This record gives sequence, structure tokens and C-alpha cells, in this order.
Amino acid sequence: MTLHLDLSYIIAGNRSRTAAAGIDPFHYERATAGIGTAREWTAAFLRTGRERLADAERADSAISAGEAYRDAALWFHFAAILPVPGVLGEAEAAADEAMGRALKLLEPSAERVEGVGFAGWLRRPAGVARPALVVVVPGMDSSKEEFTAVADALLRRGLATLAIDGPGQGVLAATTAPDADYGRVVGRALDAVGDRPDLDASGVGVIGLSLGGFYAALTAAREPRVRAAVTVSGPYRLSWAELPPFVTETLTLRAGDAAAARAFADRVDLTDLAPEIAAPLLVVDGDTDVIPGVVNGAPLAAAAPQGEYLSVPGGDHLVGNVRAAWLPLAADRLARALTA
Repeated sequence: MTLHLDLSYIIAGNRSRTAAAGIDPFHYERATAGIGTAREWTAAFLRTGRERLADAERADSAISAGEAYRDAALWFHFAAILPVPGVLGEAEAAADEAMGRALKLLEPSAERVEGVGFAGWLRRPAGVARPALVVVVPGMDSSKEEFTAVADALLRRGLATLAIDGPGQGVLAATTAPDADYGRVVGRALDAVGDRPDLDASGVGVIGLSLGGFYAALTAAREPRVRAAVTVSGPYRLSWAELPPFVTETLTLRAGDAAAARAFADRVDLTDLAPEIAAPLLVVDGDTDVIPGVVNGAPLAAAAPQGEYLSVPGGDHLVGNVRAAWLPLAADRLARALTA
């Protein structure tokens, strides 16, 4: 595969994304200094992840070790976001393992939940006997580890969270392809936890980011257990011929070939499903997030019966640079809908 990537653009464009996920921006600057190719990006992030693992091993306390493992998980995950063949399996498996170690030390009540086509981290808020549940859905090249900070905001509001990797994502990216019927994936994840006495999964929330926003909207339209939904930088529709090389090459790598990637992209269209979303829906976009071939969320909010649109001034893709403008609101809306 020939990569057509402007690394200076990639480095600048992922600065807020990595910082919002929890990576120290100064460490990011040091790690990306002098990177000139996609493979150098991957090598630098894998190397930094291993350094953080070493920091965890020699930490003076369980808390310090857990924080270093959590940091390592992010570095390993971000090693895999560029369409470099042969690294998805190693990097995302390392991220998954490091996050498991982190949660064991920092949050022993957290659990791994797995089933057909998904793997996730189930986390529960302290002091709540039977909390409502929110499913956190990642996007095209993201993972359950990347949006741990989003789950943290929900936990602080008394909600349990299930952050999942689905087909083509995270720890499953090397062995599965993106699936436009993602609502079935969320349904299976809900089935896996639905009978637990320590959760109230009778009515759930879903929040999806980037392509995960499409998945979340799709799920809200088709899964009757969804009581509230949030999309962040989610596409309403994709046009393959107009998409930039980074997107088409990433989808091609994860789908297996260009034909499969294009077939998937052609199915990313909420025109018919948006009117079927009965639950309250908050649609969040950054007003500087303009990607050729991507129709943003305004038509989704307009067509959904209870849709509300929030365009964040100055917000980029994932709106990680202005998170205070939307994350508290989104978390409050989900908490209110699920605990009323």
C-alpha cells in the first residue's frame, strides 16, 4: 500500500485528539519531533508505550503503576491510527493488555466483557447499587481505550459505562472488518450484561465519536433499549470519491481491500434511519471540522424527532480542543435521561 500522508498535518491534527485522550501534550511534542514518515510515527509511539510500561514496573506505588499502564495503553493505541500495514494487531493488543493492568490496579471493580464481534471494559460508579448503563462507541481508527476520559465523565455522574471495540476497531481491528450493521454489535453487548443484578440495562444510553457517531445513531434507530444518544463528529453520510487519502487508505487497510472499503462507505448514510430515532439525540460537531466527502451531523439532528444540534465554535474533529463546551452537557443529558 502506498501511503499519501502529510505527516506535519497528521501531527498537528492529532495534537488535541491525543491530549483529550490523556496523553501529555509536551510528551507528544517530544515523541513526534523529527518524525518524517508514517512508519516512524508507529515506531515512536510503540517505543514510548514500552517506556511507560517500564515506568509502571518500577513505580513506587500501585497508583503510580496503574497510571503509567493507562498512559502506555494510549501510546500503543495511537501507534495504530495511521494506515501502516502489519502493526494493528501488535499495537492494539498491547493497548488492551496495558489497560487491563491499569484497571486492575486503579479500578478493581472494572471487568472485561467479550462476545461475538465485540470486546469491552465494563466500569461501574462507586456507591451506586444498580446504575444505568452507557455504551461508549469508538470510530474508524479509535478504540475503547481512547475514550476512557469520556467514560470517566459519565462515571462521575453515577452511570456505568461499557466502552467497546467492535468489528474493525481496537483489539479486533487485525482480525475483523468494519461492519455497517453495528447496531447488532451493540445489541449483543447489551445482551451480555443485561441480566446482571449490579446494572440497570433495561434502558441505556449510547455515545459515539467520529465514525462511532454514525454507529451510535444507527443503534439508536434500531435498538429499542436505547433511551438517549449522543454523537460527536459523526458522519451523516460519506461520499467515497471525495474522501481524503487518509480516510480511504485507513478504511482500505481495515476492510481488507478497496472494494470492501468502498462498499462499507456507501452504507454510511443516515438519510432513512434518522427519522426512526425516537430517543432524545444530541448531535455535536466542531464548526471547523470540514472533511471532504463527509456530511456532518446537522441533517441528522434536523431529521431525528428529538434531535438537537450543537455546533461548537472553533471545535475540531472530535471537538477535543473545546471539550468543556460539550462533554459536561452530553454527560448531564445522558444522566438525566437514564436516571429520571
